[in-house]
Amino acid sequence: MNPIENPFKRALAAGRPQFGLWAALADPYVTEVLATAGFDWLLIDGEHAPNDIRSTLFQLQAVASYKSHPVVRPVKSDTALIKQYLDIGAQTLLLPMIDTAEQAAEAVAATRYPPQGVRGVGSALARASRWNRVTDYLGKAQDELCVLVQVESTRGLANLASIAEIDGVDGVFFGPADLSASMGYLGRPGEPIVKQAIRDGIRTVKAAGKASGVLATDPHIAAEYLGAGAIFVAVGTDTGLLSKAAADLAAQFGKQPDAPARSGDGAY
Repeated sequence: MNPIENPFKRALAAGRPQFGLWAALADPYVTEVLATAGFDWLLIDGEHAPNDIRSTLFQLQAVASYKSHPVVRPVKSDTALIKQYLDIGAQTLLLPMIDTAEQAAEAVAATRYPPQGVRGVGSALARASRWNRVTDYLGKAQDELCVLVQVESTRGLANLASIAEIDGVDGVFFGPADLSASMGYLGRPGEPIVKQAIRDGIRTVKAAGKASGVLATDPHIAAEYLGAGAIFVAVGTDTGLLSKAAADLAAQFGKQPDAPARSGDGAY
């Protein structure tokens, strides 16, 4: 069996824009429905959604036959967690709260087998290697792994250039909700100063030869970030889509939601 290829990683390296959707409902049936919609990638969220290793595994299995590429976000960038997510077959990781180049380097090391890194060797037990049926999985695995780090604080912005330069970091993702809070604009990711910081960050990452991404559920804001050079952009969330569609349908029959949706320009 040939090594499993990572088309998402290749698309980023080639500079082809990739549009994604947040999968936060933590259910394989829902995530499979999303996989039929045509998005380039789906974010299986373990940071702010009630996912664990096993529920993530079920979702990876559910979308395996579809073109949408699953990106997995653990609750934190942790060597032991990264090992588990890689072994169940995650090929692209979005690692939150990266503030320094050292943290980025540790994240990359967690995805590499020794001597290049510290990933534990257990491929015979792992879905990632198809239980050792992938030819030379140990030697070629890192070529198919995509490491994306999240910069979402003023400290991370200050260290952005050095973070982006770390070998093995394929891309940097900007988290508008946490970044705006760190900048003193809690709940206001659409503030001009926040958007400018993200646009500047995108240009810094691009100058380092890496891919940059962002969550932008407002099409106009998404267009701004794409114009600045972002190439992997999440343009919606399953929770947001379901909530809005349900409320819109109810409204057609004169029904009102229990509480109005919070106005704003972010996904959180």
